[in-house]
Amino acid sequence: MAVKTSKADKKIAYDHKLCQLLDEFSQILIAAADNVGSNQLQNIRQGLRGESVVLMGKNTMMKRSIRLHAEKTGNNAFLSLIPLLVGNVGLIFTKGDLKEVTEEVSKYKVGAPARVGLVAPIDVIVPPGNTGLDPSQTSFFQVLNIPTKINKGTVEIITPVELIRKGEKVGSSEAALLAKLGIRPFSYGLVVLSVYDNGSVFSPEVLDLTEDDLIEKFAIGVSMVTSLSLAISYPTLAAAPHMFINAYKNVLAVAVATEYSFPQADKVKEYLEDPSKFAAAVAPVAAADSGVSSAPAAKEEEKKEEPAEESDDDMGFSLFD
Repeated sequence: MAVKTSKADKKIAYDHKLCQLLDEFSQILIAAADNVGSNQLQNIRQGLRGESVVLMGKNTMMKRSIRLHAEKTGNNAFLSLIPLLVGNVGLIFTKGDLKEVTEEVSKYKVGAPARVGLVAPIDVIVPPGNTGLDPSQTSFFQVLNIPTKINKGTVEIITPVELIRKGEKVGSSEAALLAKLGIRPFSYGLVVLSVYDNGSVFSPEVLDLTEDDLIEKFAIGVSMVTSLSLAISYPTLAAAPHMFINAYKNVLAVAVATEYSFPQADKVKEYLEDPSKFAAAVAPVAAADSGVSSAPAAKEEEKKEEPAEESDDDMGFSLFD
């Protein structure tokens, strides 16, 4: 006869397992497990088997084990997990790619009916069409103000209707109607809420960022630093080129308005006195930008201007004389 394990022994075993996982894995996903059944959870465990381990448990027990393990090892990074253990959550320890593991977890979602009193996670819209219900069932639609008509002895919904909005509780009438129509509007599974990676905690949306997104965000940051530096006249590496250009413009404006000049302003003043010089200087650049090359024409001109070579007879003597 098998010996029954006491609660104290179970707690000790759980604490040992959690501490062992904390030492072995540096990446942890904190996932909400609301409305997830044991069968569904078992499928998730099987799908992640090999590089990930799913651990569920009471929040108080997990917090206590994490706190004691942090004190024992001196690794206070584990303490950042404690504020995340709120509600019905579990821990997914993994050594794989965080994005791939998150996508794998999201695959195991199961459709569920709308139960009375349940808070709707999404908007529920009843589509138009034939319901297959007999005319005696029209009372359900009338209570919910759903426009219907009788077509070939069955009730038909005329227009799409937003039956339940996200965040609202499901009423008895809505639940009964959805059950009669055979609609299972909700789907439940483990939902990753936060990501722990070597002491850092961040939102799972960060995993979806690409290199282009990072470059764009970096460029926005540099632009903001530049704008702030220019506004308060504080020199920074990002604002320095703009400051030099602005200073040059100011000095150039003074040189143009007065007799004072300097080498970098002489060319501009020359163009202002004779605009035709500026047009002549811009023309070759415009031709190069348009992709039209003037080289063949120049070669033709060179051929026309090149004098004809004189022959030995024209020179009045022979090289062999």
